[in-house]
Amino acid sequence: MKVVNEVLLTADGFQRLLGAGIEGPAVIVGLLKFRDRAAYPDGRETGLTGAEAYGLFRRELIRRATSAGGRLVHSGPLRHLLLGEVEEPWDEVFIVEYPSVETFVDVLSLLVATEYGDHRRAGLAAQLLFATTPGSDGSATF
Repeated sequence: MKVVNEVLLTADGFQRLLGAGIEGPAVIVGLLKFRDRAAYPDGRETGLTGAEAYGLFRRELIRRATSAGGRLVHSGPLRHLLLGEVEEPWDEVFIVEYPSVETFVDVLSLLVATEYGDHRRAGLAAQLLFATTPGSDGSATF
């Protein structure tokens, strides 16, 4: 299995998501890998770690997602790799439910175009994002 980590979100990626046929609520799952030290695109120096810089973005993301009808389901550090093997473990996982993929795209595309997008880019070394949907009764399906 080949895994390509990305940090920058693109208009093409948003368009592929919008064309994926996901209707109703959309659950976004992210795996995050932080830089040791924040590295801002404009070269500014800060004393922030990557996790601290990303935290500035995350607070605003959750505020905007909540205002748009979304909700934070989970956010926390990855403590243990239970199954499988990776060269370098992920630092954190988050799960946010949005009313629709359109809402997710609206919230995120507007947010990354602000100063908060700089905090996101400064903090992240790598990221994977997944879009899924809740179970038919709103619960997890196993």
